[in-house]
Amino acid sequence: MADERISEDRAEGTGKQWSGSFKEKAGGFIGDEKMKREGQAEQSEGKLQNAWGSAKDSVREALGTKKD
Repeated sequence: MADERISEDRAEGTGKQWSGSFKEKAGGFIGDEKMKREGQAEQSEGKLQNAWGSAKDSVREALGTKKD
């Protein structure tokens, strides 16, 4: 059975997506365009990190190896 725990990369990526979403909304609410753009960038970084974690998990599962 595959290890169903979420990988560190996926967890961090999800956290970055959430905080980026908050930052984007806060920037929009207070009219701070720089904060809004930073939030959007943070969300993108989180999505990328989450995808990287998913890819690593898929390879581990295909090879039948466990996480470090």
